Amino acid sequence: MTEARIIVVTSGKGGVGKTTTSANLGMSIARLGYKVCLIDADIGLRNLDLLLGLENRILYTAIDILDGECRLDQALIRDKRWKNLSLLSMSRNRQRYNVTRAHMVQLCEAIIALGYQFILLDCPAGIDVGFINAISPAKEALIVTTPEITSIRDADRVAGLLEANGIYNVKLLVNRVRPDMIQKNDMMSVKDVQEMLGIPLLGAIPEDPQVIISTNRGEPLVLQKQLSLSGIAFENAARRLIGKQDYFVDLNNPHKGLFQKIGEMFGS
Repeated sequence: MTEARIIVVTSGKGGVGKTTTSANLGMSIARLGYKVCLIDADIGLRNLDLLLGLENRILYTAIDILDGECRLDQALIRDKRWKNLSLLSMSRNRQRYNVTRAHMVQLCEAIIALGYQFILLDCPAGIDVGFINAISPAKEALIVTTPEITSIRDADRVAGLLEANGIYNVKLLVNRVRPDMIQKNDMMSVKDVQEMLGIPLLGAIPEDPQVIISTNRGEPLVLQKQLSLSGIAFENAARRLIGKQDYFVDLNNPHKGLFQKIGEMFGS
């Protein structure tokens, strides 16, 4: 049996789409047949449950497990649409709880013992103690950035911190790409961003109004019957992450066959 993979999704800068990325990649990998656990590692502000439409089902969080108030299986919320996808929230309403690096490692080990093959940790924004705790169990990282200079600078800083903490398997996901602006030289190209950071590229996600709609509905983009270009790009990134696909979606001219192929694959 292959070793379980623990991947932290991070950025440094807030608001670049980390949680959207975690939800869509997690859902895509689960749809490809793997057992996936998403951990919302932001103790102060939780949002991953909203993106998955699971906010009303959370009775216990990781904090309750650490307090001995519940078992791990009681805090893991299984998605009704894809039973092999689960969510573990860390946040609770009272004051910040002192979750240590050891706690994070312990939780991940317990989740792997239940047979999970992928753990995606949705990292809190910033590079304080919450970030250090969230990355501690991970062997791999996915840095999410947008093609803006502030976001790229923060991504560069995070890449350095990941390396300093022994995480060398790092990939890049460029979010909110606008091909029209790139053509007018008003936005850096994905290639420019990747070359500036020197991190292998996992995927590029186009700017898409469907993101707001899917967030409000609590339904990840990759579940839509008629996949938008960003949904296809997330699907593509998930396949690359598990080593099943080696081409990128052309954001200017998506392959028509790709829409059909993905539609057929999931029977829509």
